[in-house]
Amino acid sequence: MPKKKVVKKTEPAEETIAVVTPEICIDHDDKAYSIEVQLPGVDKAHIELSVGEQSLCAEAARGDIVFLGCYSLAHVVDENKAKAKFENGLLKIDVPLKSPIKGKVIKIQ
Repeated sequence: MPKKKVVKKTEPAEETIAVVTPEICIDHDDKAYSIEVQLPGVDKAHIELSVGEQSLCAEAARGDIVFLGCYSLAHVVDENKAKAKFENGLLKIDVPLKSPIKGKVIKIQ
């Protein structure tokens, strides 16, 4: 049986980063989505936000923690009219829908 070689690692360990899904509240009416993402202790300069036709991704960094969340939206939005505001650790995003939701009331028998 061959001998196993034991190697001692003398280099410092790589820095570890915790990836956390931020707390999020997604609400909508027939005209727009209102989204709130909690990013406590994050500086506004360390937030990256992207909105697609039916998606939202938010990434933010605070020290050795990265907040990362990507979400599918049920309705097509107008990403060119999206607005975001960040204050006291709360990111508020308003994204209008491309066209209003048309619903129909169904009578239950």
